[in-house]
Amino acid sequence: MGAGRIAFAGSGGLIGGAVLPGLESKYEVVRLKHRRIGEWPSLVDGAHAVINLAGAPIAEKRWTPRRKKELIQSRLGATRALVDAMAQAKDRPKVFLSASAVGYYGAHGDETLDEASPAGSGFLADLCREWERQALKARAHGVRVVLLRTGIVLSPRGGALAKMLPLFRLGLGGPMGSGRQWMSWIHIDDEVGGIHKALEDGSIQGPVNLTAPDPVSMGGFARTLGKTLHRPALFPVPGFALKLLLGEMSGMLLTGQRVRPGKLLAGGFSFRYPTLESSLVDLLGAIRSA
Repeated sequence: MGAGRIAFAGSGGLIGGAVLPGLESKYEVVRLKHRRIGEWPSLVDGAHAVINLAGAPIAEKRWTPRRKKELIQSRLGATRALVDAMAQAKDRPKVFLSASAVGYYGAHGDETLDEASPAGSGFLADLCREWERQALKARAHGVRVVLLRTGIVLSPRGGALAKMLPLFRLGLGGPMGSGRQWMSWIHIDDEVGGIHKALEDGSIQGPVNLTAPDPVSMGGFARTLGKTLHRPALFPVPGFALKLLLGEMSGMLLTGQRVRPGKLLAGGFSFRYPTLESSLVDLLGAIRSA
């Protein structure tokens, strides 16, 4: 516990809950609660690092104008408050890890994207770009900033995999839309490992793609999940049905991005689950034994 204090916003989410145990084994972790935002400056002052994973779940509800406002405010509000707290600190943190998403890149077809690729267009890309812009303001206060551009996180405790499993277990699963769109995914253990790498490796800064080195098409994902479950995956969800059901949010599922984790690979990060099949075998085993 001698490594210092970490101020952590968003520790209660899927990723935050997975990151927390490893952090608590090395650091004193202070969980930042939004309802006590006035205390953040004193908790950030003297911290070794600030981690920001705060934000309303992006795929939980249809993107109505009201929901969009909530998604924006939950991300930008927390990020601005943390940067302001760091600006006020007498003893400023060394590093600020701030969440983002591969949605930053928008739709690029089959193009392979790395951290140098430009931002795309659309609601999610615009949100990620502004989210990152707010986080990068901490650089003006001498803080190393890392932008965690996360892909689709596969976990035994919820998220995308939990939503897909019921239909696939019944043999009714299949790809969404054309099935040709790319899915950039990551096993939750590698997401956690990547966050620790970004925290501890002082050479890493700016955007970091937290995705596995083996992106797959939506059709490939469906086939691999079906194979792992010993079930067919022959029932595609037509794009028009997704658009009717989800509205604008359907674009997130029907386009996708082919993302390469360039900085993690260049930094020598070793993925525990580099392929989708190895990842699903582990995750489904964890679900069965839970």
